[in-house]
Amino acid sequence: MNSNQPNTLDPNYFDDVYRANEDPWAFASSPYERTKYADTLAALPKSRYERAFEIGCSIGVLTAQLATRCGQLLSVDVSEAALSQARQRCAQLPQVTLQKLHVPNEFPEGQFDLILLSEVGYYWSPADLARAADLMLAALPPGAQLLLVHWTPVVPDYPQTGDEVHDFFLQKTDVLKHLHGHRADKYRLDLFEKVT
Repeated sequence: MNSNQPNTLDPNYFDDVYRANEDPWAFASSPYERTKYADTLAALPKSRYERAFEIGCSIGVLTAQLATRCGQLLSVDVSEAALSQARQRCAQLPQVTLQKLHVPNEFPEGQFDLILLSEVGYYWSPADLARAADLMLAALPPGAQLLLVHWTPVVPDYPQTGDEVHDFFLQKTDVLKHLHGHRADKYRLDLFEKVT
């Protein structure tokens, strides 16, 4: 991890980005995103997850696709501007609950059989990543799964890289079993199962 211990990006950063552009990362239109979403869903070995938690749902493009595999899906984001689009996109999906939540400062109650952390971990400082990891692992019962998907090129604004985030979780061999890893041109995906 970076030695200068950068700070987690402030939620205002994301509000500003969404005010400037409704779909700043082209989630709804990019071939890269379409391929990544297909890989993300293909990596999930179960056809159905009863209670899933998506951290960083943005405008809800992946949320709507993931929802078809979930009994209940809690999807959260720090940006109200992003969530308003996600609410419109997921309006016909009663199993989806969308909520403004600032992980790791806030975290939902209960247990989940799937947690998806996609394109979020590198926004956290190393200390906040460690806090978030502890909360996520506590919310996963044995046999539940954690799926990480992150952009791998360095972004100067971001406190960490996608590789640093994934490598952090790969070291947690006492509680996580690595089931699957996949590296594409500009992103990587790692699936874990909680073992204890």
